[in-house]
Amino acid sequence: MLGDKAGRLVEMSMKRLLGIVLALFWAAPALADYQAAATYSASYRGISLLVIEDGEVVFEDYPGDGAADRAQPLASGTKSFAGIMAAAAVQDGLLTLDERVSDTITEWQGSLREEITIRQLLNLTDGLRVPRRAGRVPPYNMAAQVRLGRRPGESFVYSPVPFQVFGEVMRRKLDGDPLEYLTRRVLDPIGLEVAEWREGRDGNPTWPTGAQLTARNWARLGEFLLARGAWNGEQLVSPEAFEELFIGSDVNPAYGLTWWLIRPVSFEFAASTPPMDDSTDFWQHPDVFPDDMVMAAGAGDQRLYVSWERNMVVVRQAEGIIGALMGHRLSWSDVQFWRLLEAPPGERPDPLPPVIITPDGMPRGAVVQLPSGAVVALPPVAESDEEEAGEEEDEREDGEFVGPTF
Repeated sequence: MLGDKAGRLVEMSMKRLLGIVLALFWAAPALADYQAAATYSASYRGISLLVIEDGEVVFEDYPGDGAADRAQPLASGTKSFAGIMAAAAVQDGLLTLDERVSDTITEWQGSLREEITIRQLLNLTDGLRVPRRAGRVPPYNMAAQVRLGRRPGESFVYSPVPFQVFGEVMRRKLDGDPLEYLTRRVLDPIGLEVAEWREGRDGNPTWPTGAQLTARNWARLGEFLLARGAWNGEQLVSPEAFEELFIGSDVNPAYGLTWWLIRPVSFEFAASTPPMDDSTDFWQHPDVFPDDMVMAAGAGDQRLYVSWERNMVVVRQAEGIIGALMGHRLSWSDVQFWRLLEAPPGERPDPLPPVIITPDGMPRGAVVQLPSGAVVALPPVAESDEEEAGEEEDEREDGEFVGPTF
């Protein structure tokens, strides 16, 4: 009797041991695949790679000068925080996404900017001009003086101006610091620690760029997205406003409210639209990614990828931001990185061929000649006799270079 019982216990122990061995055996190829993606990232000046699945850190790597406690500038990855702040403001009744900016910046009333909405600011279809010194973030008051360049809602233009205008909207609504509001409402409740947030010449926090985070802290924002705006059972942002962040515009379905959406767009549009034309290739092979993938992106190939379908958050950080902003870009591929990250065990996919686009001597972002012979031009500029207030002053002053693209 005792012998039979002991035999059964031995058999059960052997089965458990076999299960553990098999689990380790099958886990090894997955980790190896993450390592392949990590090796690819490191070869492009990567300093951190963090993968979270089902709420657990399944891979973490800090090559070169990277470290778990090293905070790295997010560059334009900062922009997505403005969308989160907007969703919190909707929750608090401070604004609605479709209200007019001129309801708060009242000096816009009676001008061609009067009908611009907050939604259009955040999805970059506002139509405001890009300053001649597009690589500098203007102070809030000067951003609010930029005149209209195109009809609102008819074109997508990637620029720091709308984010600074939104900063001014929030400053006036709060009669205080927008970053303090975001920190109190969202960042502190989810335990996201900001190492540094750069201020502009006016002493206000910059929203197009400026945040510095460790990989784990940036990943916490991704986990907040996976929880759809809730944390520890509390809905920190309005569910309706939260979902609006991930709806593209008619002009650019691949950009929501401050978040990139991995969605199909025409090659013609992407080829004539900075920074899609020179800073990412996701639009060339969108089928490689999960259907619901969203992304925050910054110069030097800083990336935060989030997928609800995969229940997955991936952070990738790299050095070389200043060089990237000055045009010294490497041939980083979001497509190849993701293919390596999700490759089946034992497979190492070769890079997919890029879509070749020939500028044919024309200015980037104005007119682009494609292999098919199709020619694409940006929408016409709206007629305006408004003054470009403050532009000459901005030309004389030294500002902080942040770059016109990611």
